[in-house]
Amino acid sequence: MMIAALLLLLQTAATPPAVPPGTASTPAAANALPPQDWSTLPLLRTRRRASTLANTSAYVHGEVMAGRCAKAVRTAQGWTITVDLAVLMTPRGGVRRVTPRAIDCPTVEQYAAGVILGTRDALDVGEADTDTWYRTSLTFAWGG
Repeated sequence: MMIAALLLLLQTAATPPAVPPGTASTPAAANALPPQDWSTLPLLRTRRRASTLANTSAYVHGEVMAGRCAKAVRTAQGWTITVDLAVLMTPRGGVRRVTPRAIDCPTVEQYAAGVILGTRDALDVGEADTDTWYRTSLTFAWGG
């Protein structure tokens, strides 16, 4: 079976949104959890569209096919699974923390967090003055 992987980071072409009140934190609070309502977080933008090679999502494919991820969706083109993540970024673009939203598949949740850490050079935090939580989603897709 040929596996094609696609990693989509939510991004916008517009200027970064203003940070909503209560979403910024100080370095002392860097270990804090993201706010409960992630919809209020600004979208994490990328400088360029990030994509993965087929073998990068082979792990996710294996977890889904082994029945460990009930949230995977079968489509006419194959399978997809999406993981929402909250990412605490420093003003200089460093990643302090990545918190995946639970999808009842801890291995894929943690894998997605690792993918974000691996793409940190492509992330764009704009003009934040303090550590700030952002939101993004990763979608893994493959045929079959």
